Amino acid sequence: MSTQVIETEDDLDFYVTPKPDSASDGHPDTHQDYEHENGTMLGFWIYLMSDCLIFGILFAVYAVVGQNYALGPTPAELFEIDKILLATFFLLFSSITYGFAVINMNQNKKATMMLWLLVTGAFGVGFLVLEAMEFAHLLHLGAGPDVSAFLSSFWFLVGTHGLHVAGGVIWLLVLLVQVLIFGLTPANRRRVLCLSLFWHFLDLIWIGVFSFVYLTGVII
Repeated sequence: MSTQVIETEDDLDFYVTPKPDSASDGHPDTHQDYEHENGTMLGFWIYLMSDCLIFGILFAVYAVVGQNYALGPTPAELFEIDKILLATFFLLFSSITYGFAVINMNQNKKATMMLWLLVTGAFGVGFLVLEAMEFAHLLHLGAGPDVSAFLSSFWFLVGTHGLHVAGGVIWLLVLLVQVLIFGLTPANRRRVLCLSLFWHFLDLIWIGVFSFVYLTGVII
């Protein structure tokens, strides 16, 4: 019984030389991009869960101290429900327009996608303007966060949500510039989807704020 012996360096190279990967053949290595995309989305979901904890704590604090007025003004005396309802419509419609932007992104319609993102940003700015007007109105009435436990919890809850919306608008503007310069790259598509999750999350939080804080405060 005999064994085969490798006698030359060429034969040895045949066994030890690695096979070229797909990237060296001119084909994109999508495996690494897929892992990076999954890691980014997982990390963003973890961030959203941490935000849920923050807002959950703020809602819980408001539930405990939201009726401690300390002889100060009550929600029915402070809230201008018509302006708050308009701000709610702005934010809800912005979710619809962002959905249109994602649809156009999936169809590779860059210009139309950017247009819908601009409309979304305009709705977001409109919401922030109305919220700033509400805060100015409260300060004018002397209803600052130091007046009562109700107002302290209200300012922290609504203010935290407003800061998130402001951050989302800034993120949206930066993303528009990135898409304008670099196009619909895989990284920009991933960013659009992450911002979509963030924006819809803020809408859900606002529905809770509108129902739990404003409607309950005016009705009860």
